[in-house]
Amino acid sequence: MATTAKTARKIAAVKEIMFLWEGKDKTGKAVRGEMRAAGEAVVQASLRRQGIVVSKVKKQTFRGGGKVTDKDITLFTRQLATMLKSGVPMLQSFDITAKGSGNPAVGRLLNDIRADIETGSSLNQAFRKYPIYFDALFCNLVAAGEQAGILDTLLDRLATYKEKILAIKGKIKSAMFYPIAVIVVAFVITAVIMIFVIPEFKKVFSSFGADLPGPTVVMIGISDFFVSYWYLIFGSVFGSVFAFFYMLKRSVVMQIAFDRFLLKMPIFGEIVRKATIARWTRTLATMFAAGVPLVEALESVGGAAGNHVYKVATDGIRNDVSTGVSLTVAMQNSTVFPSMVIQMVSIGEESGQLDNMLGKVAEFYEQEVDDAIAAMSTLIEPIIMVFLGTLIGGMVVAMYLPIFKIASVV
Repeated sequence: MATTAKTARKIAAVKEIMFLWEGKDKTGKAVRGEMRAAGEAVVQASLRRQGIVVSKVKKQTFRGGGKVTDKDITLFTRQLATMLKSGVPMLQSFDITAKGSGNPAVGRLLNDIRADIETGSSLNQAFRKYPIYFDALFCNLVAAGEQAGILDTLLDRLATYKEKILAIKGKIKSAMFYPIAVIVVAFVITAVIMIFVIPEFKKVFSSFGADLPGPTVVMIGISDFFVSYWYLIFGSVFGSVFAFFYMLKRSVVMQIAFDRFLLKMPIFGEIVRKATIARWTRTLATMFAAGVPLVEALESVGGAAGNHVYKVATDGIRNDVSTGVSLTVAMQNSTVFPSMVIQMVSIGEESGQLDNMLGKVAEFYEQEVDDAIAAMSTLIEPIIMVFLGTLIGGMVVAMYLPIFKIASVV
């Protein structure tokens, strides 16, 4: 008995590979295709049983590496929902999506999931094997759709949810990219001026034989420091940036502190808060509309919000709701939601349309994020112009002051 179980485990542990084959069928017609199997011999044996004379079998290779992104998963979800709604069988949908993907990593992932489904796994069980790409929220909604027989509807709702969340993240990143890019460019320009331009002015000024103006002396001193210790300056700047993101990715304490700092930032903090509330309400609306019980839905909502402050608040809300407290009161006790959100949730609970009200709140805050980013972009452009003008203009004026002084004497 033990030996049989051990053998079964060994068979299950064999990794199947995708093979491409060519041959001729019983009528002599050239045919080709692909097959997932544990080895080349298995492919040949299977094809012989089908009456196909095999001429070539080779392992399928995927060119390029790449990685699976949120955008890839969102696109796959939308494609799968569309094909299932159109009546395309599940396995064929996976084939079409995998072959149509331009990312080899996505193709490999979908082929692996397809193989799991072929061996009898349900769709949500196949997804749960890849938690990096399919989180608990995704798998729970797919499971609810399979149980209720409305998988295509749930996938469509899930695709809409992921598209909305992806749009919010993209807008936040675009809002951050502009000022960061300007700061990087300003640093590079300053370093070039300090290391290459100002030393040339210094050679010219050394022949004047007169005292230089204070700003010029300061600028030459900074330039000398850059020339002498440029490797330390660049090393410390890039090392600090690398260390920050390294710690942010691996340290929970750092992530918590950074999330709190983001919410307290002037101007940008309010955008982060609105985006977080939009994700929170959109996630809860999607899960509640799918028939997931409220307490179970709240388990996934906290992590989907993307901010530790709201994750902790959601854990408290879930505990309150599990003891019989209404969602409205639990959210009020958390003190992290605006009164408008709490009032809309209260109306939703009283009218029995909680998912609809949460969806309206999400739409409102998504629009608020759009407006806030547009306003911030309008505000930040003149600030950046003044910053760059002061920085570069100050260096230029400091270098030309001695020339102006000599010209006035002459």
